[in-house]
Amino acid sequence: MFQIAIVRTPCEEMIHGITSASLGKPDYKLALKQHAAYVDALRSCGLDVTVLEPDSRFPDSTFVEDVALCTSRFAVLTNPGAPSRNGEKTEMASVLSTFFTHVESINTPGTLDAGDVMMVGDHFYIGISERTNDEGAAQLIAILESHGMSGEGVPLKEMLHLKTGLSYLENNHLLVFGEFCKHHAFSDFNKIEVDEDEAYAANSLWINDTVLVPSGFPTSLRKIKQAGFRTLEVDVSEFRKLDGGLSCLSLRF
Repeated sequence: MFQIAIVRTPCEEMIHGITSASLGKPDYKLALKQHAAYVDALRSCGLDVTVLEPDSRFPDSTFVEDVALCTSRFAVLTNPGAPSRNGEKTEMASVLSTFFTHVESINTPGTLDAGDVMMVGDHFYIGISERTNDEGAAQLIAILESHGMSGEGVPLKEMLHLKTGLSYLENNHLLVFGEFCKHHAFSDFNKIEVDEDEAYAANSLWINDTVLVPSGFPTSLRKIKQAGFRTLEVDVSEFRKLDGGLSCLSLRF
């Protein structure tokens, strides 16, 4: 169960954020409303939410998940793979130090976006992607093992981040799309397969027995409900325009 979340309010410069999507620029005022509703959703799941101020130096800084990995015992300051985001880790280091006694770091030449990291109990799947390299994954595995945990690398062929196409929903249920549907690393999970026309819904978010699901994907919503989960739809259309999803917008521990 999670108790705390950290989020960052979007800055006006978010309209210039990194994206591979072809959905147009985000509407900043709408993004602010959606972010506030997202925070309300986290709080409705029982989380104490710390809301950080906007950081205009970094257009993508609302996607706090990429800059840190938080566990119940320690945090890891990542080394983001996109050069324009690397400076975000400096302030995040001071934020994490207020919550954690132990804050580890991924160091160059290793790169790591925590959007590539999926936690399943004490085991962590680490996507090897354009943003996370083998060295970054190896450093994270070494850190995890030093704390009695484990990890393994999962090379990506199609996705931006591992959690673009995967979400662990607890109780051995895995929301899955695309290249991960038949991937051997996930063969032992109870898979809830996301249809191609609803691919974005693969990034849903389990929080304390409720699954946050992006609005507008009725088939995926129905499948998650049929698996026995309570659900809550959250509109994040403006963050989708920047390749961001529900998990990207918070750190949870």
